[in-house]
Amino acid sequence: MTTPPPQGQNPFASQPDQPGAPQQGASFGAPVPPPAPAKRFSKTLLRIGGFIVIAIVIALGKWYLGQSDAETTSVGSCMHNEGSQSSPDLQTVDCSSSDAEYKVVEKFDNTSDSSKCEAVKEAEISYYQVGDNHDVVLCLKSV
Repeated sequence: MTTPPPQGQNPFASQPDQPGAPQQGASFGAPVPPPAPAKRFSKTLLRIGGFIVIAIVIALGKWYLGQSDAETTSVGSCMHNEGSQSSPDLQTVDCSSSDAEYKVVEKFDNTSDSSKCEAVKEAEISYYQVGDNHDVVLCLKSV
């Protein structure tokens, strides 16, 4: 049982001998908010970054896989025609392979002028391809 405070005293004033009583000089104002947490990357930003990287990889893959062997081949490579003479489909093959039919002796990018191969001494056949990615002329000799 608690005894009422003497007349004229504040009943809410702290008594120094009471446990849990605030120390003398403590202020009773608005509570102080805790310090703000350190900023970190949010999971949302990491997900967006991941999606962007994946989209770039997919786009590059489609671009590279969409190129034909005629576009990606280089001088000295060997080719095999999987199509016909009127509708050729050249594929790059190993030069030691029995499938090797032609060797690329010159390559001209961004043109469809097959007459450029006439100036190439070793060229026997010219092949040109006009496509979405870019035009290319291959000067070939039989293997």
